[in-house]
Amino acid sequence: MYYLIKNTLEECSAAQCHDADSPYVAILSPEQWLNESENFDMGIDFDMENEEILSTKAEVNYDSLTGTFCIPVQSSVTDSPESFAFALDETGIIFIDQGNSALSLVKRIQSNKKWRKPSLERFLYDFLELIIHNDLQLMQRYERELDCIEKEIMSDAENARMSRNNEIRGDIRDLRIHYEQLLDFGQELEENENGFFQENNLRYFRMFSSRVDRLYDAATHLRDYTIQLNDLYQSQLDVKQNRIMTVLTVVTTIFMPLTLIVGWYGMNFRYMPELESKFGYPVIIALSLIIVIGSLIFFKIKKIL
Repeated sequence: MYYLIKNTLEECSAAQCHDADSPYVAILSPEQWLNESENFDMGIDFDMENEEILSTKAEVNYDSLTGTFCIPVQSSVTDSPESFAFALDETGIIFIDQGNSALSLVKRIQSNKKWRKPSLERFLYDFLELIIHNDLQLMQRYERELDCIEKEIMSDAENARMSRNNEIRGDIRDLRIHYEQLLDFGQELEENENGFFQENNLRYFRMFSSRVDRLYDAATHLRDYTIQLNDLYQSQLDVKQNRIMTVLTVVTTIFMPLTLIVGWYGMNFRYMPELESKFGYPVIIALSLIIVIGSLIFFKIKKIL
């Protein structure tokens, strides 16, 4: 697919793409790139046939800028990461994509964008914005989930969805890595080492970098929130365990005197006077009850129970 960057993206043929005065956008498969790369006169050997894309990056060459995009599942609209490569110079940009990830983004720009001052820089800004378009809402959704998990921890820590908290922390980790790479990408474009971009249009890349930086800060905040929830969960379990230990300690303390009485009168010496007294058994029962009730009252006054 070929497009010219005018007031809107206008679909064109390959011949029109090469001959036009306007910057172009091309979306090619790796096989098409191998067959047509010489027509773009970028002077690069960019073999995408067997290359696995794992990160978002940009590399400056002598007469071109090449790199890759790897959009994590959280930001993509599919159930798997979206990845594709690109090459650009001052005349236009080529996306090299085995699937339809780049094409779907370009189609959205074609449908929704109309420019007063069309340029390659403005197209790149809108393209990059689409990659992070829904990420702010994603952050807000994660924050609401974490708020619910916090309430669950405070009400019933044992049944709180801590596995979901760990899943969110993993998602946030992937997003932070993604934002770090996008920040480096935006800075590479803003440096404009090869002079492909107009100086007054570099502000688009600064705007993009600022937005990614805010998303990175939001992701860092959410990551810290997940760590705090883990600490809160553990502290709630410790509090519950301490309560159990307190009850066990109180019970042990109450029954220690009774154990002493049992041990004492279990000796059955011949001349123990209580053994032959008709009031001995009731007295021991009463004494045991007094000890139990008195201990409970004591612990209640001391606010141990």
